[in-house]
Amino acid sequence: MSNAEIDRAGSKTVSKAHQYRICPTDPAAHVYEVSLTVHDPDPAGQVFTMPAWIPGSYMIRDFAKHVVAIRAESDGVNVPLLKLDKSRWQAAATRRPLTVTIQVYALDESVRGAHLDMTHGYFNGSCVFLSVVGQEDTRCDVEIVPPPEPIGANWRVGTSMRSAGAERYGFGTYTASDYAELIDHPVEMGALTIGEFEANGIPHAIVIRGSTRTDMARLCHDLQVVCEKHLSLLGAPDDLDRYVFLLHAPGQGYGGLEHGWSSSLVCARDSLPQRGEKSISDGYRTFLGLVSHEYFHLWNVKRLKPAAFTPYDLAAETHTQLLWVFEGITSYFDDLALVRSGLITDDSYLELLGRTITRVLRGAGRLKQSVAESSFDAWTKFYKPDANAANSIVSYYAKGSLIALALDLKLRADTDGKVSLDTVMQACWQRWGQAGGGMPEDGFETVCAEVAGADLGDFFDSAVRGTGELPLRVLLAGHGVRYQLRPPGGRDDKGGTPGGASEVNALWLGAEMSDSNGKLVFATIANGGPAEAAGVAPGDIAVALDGLSLTTANWHRRLHTYHDGDALDLVVFRGDQLLTMTIRPIAAPENTCFLQFESDIDVDTQERRSAWLHGD
Repeated sequence: MSNAEIDRAGSKTVSKAHQYRICPTDPAAHVYEVSLTVHDPDPAGQVFTMPAWIPGSYMIRDFAKHVVAIRAESDGVNVPLLKLDKSRWQAAATRRPLTVTIQVYALDESVRGAHLDMTHGYFNGSCVFLSVVGQEDTRCDVEIVPPPEPIGANWRVGTSMRSAGAERYGFGTYTASDYAELIDHPVEMGALTIGEFEANGIPHAIVIRGSTRTDMARLCHDLQVVCEKHLSLLGAPDDLDRYVFLLHAPGQGYGGLEHGWSSSLVCARDSLPQRGEKSISDGYRTFLGLVSHEYFHLWNVKRLKPAAFTPYDLAAETHTQLLWVFEGITSYFDDLALVRSGLITDDSYLELLGRTITRVLRGAGRLKQSVAESSFDAWTKFYKPDANAANSIVSYYAKGSLIALALDLKLRADTDGKVSLDTVMQACWQRWGQAGGGMPEDGFETVCAEVAGADLGDFFDSAVRGTGELPLRVLLAGHGVRYQLRPPGGRDDKGGTPGGASEVNALWLGAEMSDSNGKLVFATIANGGPAEAAGVAPGDIAVALDGLSLTTANWHRRLHTYHDGDALDLVVFRGDQLLTMTIRPIAAPENTCFLQFESDIDVDTQERRSAWLHGD
């Protein structure tokens, strides 16, 4: 007789919840033990699988490769397992409850992975939880077990997963409505620092791992401000009743990954505000932008998503040309929310925009690959860059955010302020976010045309499907902002500011240099630049220029003692071969952008600018 339960209506069979148990069994060896009990296995032989990738990070990672042992049993009797391929196993047929146990090696400290040592544990469900093929919609209960004593005496648990008996921030049982939700709740366990706040009445928390003396009161206040600004734009999703920021704060690091009720973040501990600090440092501004970015994903990609992701196929690459919409537009609204909420000044926001424009201008890939192509090929190009990436790939994050800026300013100008990108995102949310379903490949452009009451095909042909330069100079001028370009002022010049006095004889080799174990290496070579013309290859080690040695400390200074077009002897090592070539540096290109407010503007321009920057 089946172990399934019959629902009260008697119209369908409802399986008992899958029961997971995860234990940091051997922190010193970085091994979790994870068991899964299926009450009603497929009588033909239940198949289990692990995801090949994690939503939000578009690269095949084959998480099953970290499974170091697997076994199955039913009623205390071993059940044979047959491995079908790299990520699937099939158990021998049984009609009794079936338990599969795996050991998972966890030494990936990124926001995409799983990590375990003597100080903490962290995991994404995609890395540790098997899926029951054919029963993915069944409820999943998870018992999170503490590590063996004496490790973990002061450990707590941070997760957005709903408790099913576990105390708040405690070990115990949690629950998810199905497998898709199960793997959308990352878990952090360790000695945690926790702050709590409400945004529009919804409980929020920030859970920090890492030695930090941050000003928690200020941090919670600023996060509340950011969250409420985004909530005011699109409204709270019906199922958003809690949210958790999981933050790892090491000495160095940066990154984030969005989830439906939480996000995993990494930032350097020194970027967080310390008690007594009043200003916003560059690092803290960057962190607030990261928080804003991942929180906006609550709507844009977690609930409003491409049709290709509805549902996710986690066994294979899933292609869409819309990643620029879901990452680029999110990248636009992340910093815009900071200025609209008053956390940063208008001038600070222009600096950030100038830096983004600079990043895009310094990559020749923008002239060869469209953001639609970059989105589609993310799996094999954007997430797997090679030495030629700068020449052939454009970031759908960075250029996507500039397309969003251009589209926003264009809509505002063309409709006399009646329509903006805010309006478009609200319409998209109502159509595909709240209502469910996925955005078709032409859906975003269609909504833009509908709300604007105009054909925007030419804009999308050029900006999204083409590789033309964006008309930012004109569009920004229409909002009282001057677009200016200058040569880079040095290795650390990110743009965004006018810079100091121009360097005498600012020259360009047509290459990005890097430090590799103290050696000066040509990391990337720009198409059409002096280094390429001289025959330099990526990976060449620079030895001498014009008879004098080159080092990571002196090369930039040495270069600027010459003049545009000077013929210089360059000596490099390529492997174990010493090569001499002639290189002719040229004047550094004006690819560094900074923006400034125009002071002498009419009332209409002033109103457009205020509506854009402040959401008036």
